[in-house]
Amino acid sequence: MAVYAIGDVQGCYDPFMHLLDEIEFDPQQDKLWLVGDLVNRGPKSLKTLRFVRSLGDSVITVLGNHDLHLLALASGKVRNGNRFGTLRKILKAKERDELMDWLRHQPLAHYDENLNTLLVHAGVYPSWSLEDTLARAAEVETALRGKDYKKLLGKIYGNTPRAWSDDLTGYDRLRFIINCLTRMRMLTKRGRLNFAHSAPPYRARKNLVAWFDVEGAAWQGTRVVFGHWSALGPVVMSNMICLDSGCIWGRYLTAVRLDKRTPRIYQVKGQP
Repeated sequence: MAVYAIGDVQGCYDPFMHLLDEIEFDPQQDKLWLVGDLVNRGPKSLKTLRFVRSLGDSVITVLGNHDLHLLALASGKVRNGNRFGTLRKILKAKERDELMDWLRHQPLAHYDENLNTLLVHAGVYPSWSLEDTLARAAEVETALRGKDYKKLLGKIYGNTPRAWSDDLTGYDRLRFIINCLTRMRMLTKRGRLNFAHSAPPYRARKNLVAWFDVEGAAWQGTRVVFGHWSALGPVVMSNMICLDSGCIWGRYLTAVRLDKRTPRIYQVKGQP
């Protein structure tokens, strides 16, 4: 059995299919990890969502910020929020409710003990250990799967709170967890989230640091696979793998085989 992780698809169905052909993915034997952002911006979000759902237990996908945005639109808690117009087919699909129910039951974090690898969309807050991260993700997952999930989807937008405290409660706590796992790139030296900088880390102001470069981070010792940062591009290191290589911008869609001692990289041309 092979385990492959693939970066942000964002509705780029055709490159996705080409990449699965390239890695010779066999859903009867192999496992596919997706870093989230299955939808939005690309031309075939509905087709992508239908296909991923059809893979059943052979796929693990975590939720990205665009996936949560789709859920918020479908819940009616956000209006006129589809500025790309690429989610309209999903929102009008005959199986819309089934797709949304499936999507909101997907995790925000997934960990494989055998691979010692954690899958998230954007990153891990530096003071959170692996156990902390999974527990915090589970808080949001429980709320999304509960009967009052629409209330949460109406509260996910916003950049505050900026820093973690164990004393955070309610929607402030859940929003911070969501922002870390699905939107985070840079932090200040004092551990406050910064959402203004999306360029490569070397272009950031001196008081900012990429979340994975914070010294002494509690998650160290676990390999983290993530996406969300197309300007960072594909990065494969022993403790972290970034797989967002700008498929939607016409660059590449990237896969990495995770179950080998030396991860192997596969790429296909992105959305034209």
